[in-house]
Amino acid sequence: MLLPYLHENLIEAGCDEAGRGCLAGAVYAAAVILPKDFHNEQLNDSKQLTGRQRYALREVIEREAVAWAVGVVSPQEIDEINILNASILAMHRAVDQLQVRPQHLLVDGNRFKPYRDVPHTTVVKGDGKYLSIAAASILAKTYRDDYMEHLHEEFPQYGWDRNKGYPTRQHREAIARYGSTPYHRLTFNLLGGDRQLSLDFG
Repeated sequence: MLLPYLHENLIEAGCDEAGRGCLAGAVYAAAVILPKDFHNEQLNDSKQLTGRQRYALREVIEREAVAWAVGVVSPQEIDEINILNASILAMHRAVDQLQVRPQHLLVDGNRFKPYRDVPHTTVVKGDGKYLSIAAASILAKTYRDDYMEHLHEEFPQYGWDRNKGYPTRQHREAIARYGSTPYHRLTFNLLGGDRQLSLDFG
């Protein structure tokens, strides 16, 4: 049973990201403020749900949340500042867009940088513990999936409609064969192991 909040008397936003371990594409994050009495038995860590369940829950979250927003950091920014900083920046960008100012942030994971003067609490595997973080994980995941489906239309040979940019064997074999794209994270080990990409990065 997921918990509704950490601090009952504060306006609390749950934050989570998606796409941190990918070889291609932006990293997405979401921030969600749920009503204190929000209840949904299906809401869980997005990784525990089917795609159909995630998209159904996205509609519920967007309809019933007090506020929600999604932040994005590009592959080029990831290469410049590293994926940890990019993940945190994406969360900051999501909080920036909230129509209601939170008084506390509940952040999935164990690393975060303070957002302005808003106190925060990091929670390891928080998307399986708190409703607001689980809601944020669903928004971040589904919006990123939509984005990777769109990129797939431009570069279908990498299978992004299925692997969503993660380092599957098919994805790495396509990189070895076709080279990289403007959406690949060039600071990542694109081929895996000790192999180096001999083709020019595009």
